[in-house]
Amino acid sequence: MAFWKLFARNRGAVIGLVILVLITVMAATAGLFFPQDPFSLAGQPMSPPGENGFLLGSDSLGRDVAAGIAHGAKTSLLIGLLATLVAVFVGIVMGALAGYYGGFIDNLLMRLTEMFQTIPSFIFAILLVAIMKPSIESIVIAIAVVSWPAVARLVRGEFLSLRNREFVQACHTLGMSDLRIMLGEILPNCLSPVIVIGSLMVATAILIESGLAFLGLGDPNIMSWGFQIGAGRTLLRSAWWVCTFPGIAILLTVLAINLVGEGMNDALNPRLRERS
Repeated sequence: MAFWKLFARNRGAVIGLVILVLITVMAATAGLFFPQDPFSLAGQPMSPPGENGFLLGSDSLGRDVAAGIAHGAKTSLLIGLLATLVAVFVGIVMGALAGYYGGFIDNLLMRLTEMFQTIPSFIFAILLVAIMKPSIESIVIAIAVVSWPAVARLVRGEFLSLRNREFVQACHTLGMSDLRIMLGEILPNCLSPVIVIGSLMVATAILIESGLAFLGLGDPNIMSWGFQIGAGRTLLRSAWWVCTFPGIAILLTVLAINLVGEGMNDALNPRLRERS
């Protein structure tokens, strides 16, 4: 209850949550409202919104833009969530080991983390997807590889600040194993910032996936918002709706996720809780 009270105080976060729920519902019900394949040639090409039975118009091949947006929502949300989960898992493992043990292990893992951080993330993602062949799996792996260092640094800092606390020393005295102390005692105390950064990483993952699809590095068998924008970029003057509506979908989704992340930070931040 305390979480929702603090979360609800941020009106932007509530609006973002409503938008995100609507987008999730749209993705979940895409097959009901648009049962046809989003790649199917549904009718007259280049139909403006509202004409020839197309709610948001059609592209140069006669594909329904609205169907593409609905089915593309599933792709964007799925890739964003999967890539974030993988990145958070890797980041927690690396950061926990570095922060808990320190010394040589800390130096080794942090130098590895810095090496990944020195490479431009989007260019690195393009390189990885190009090497592995465009697919959902390769995109998820590429996004996770370029995203985990931020989580690792955050978790390392939290573990460094908590490993010498009294409750951790008491666990050592009781003979608990290092793994049990890390997973059962320290990690639960640093999950709040991890959850917040994870929510924001979903938005970044959606943007990276859209950029990859725009460049033709998305899965060619799966509809996505980036694919729609890429397919319609040459028609921007003659058929503006082909790019505009998928772009608005990306904008609203990323904005909503960032607003929700901000609200979660307000609700999970212990300093703000104390003030309230």
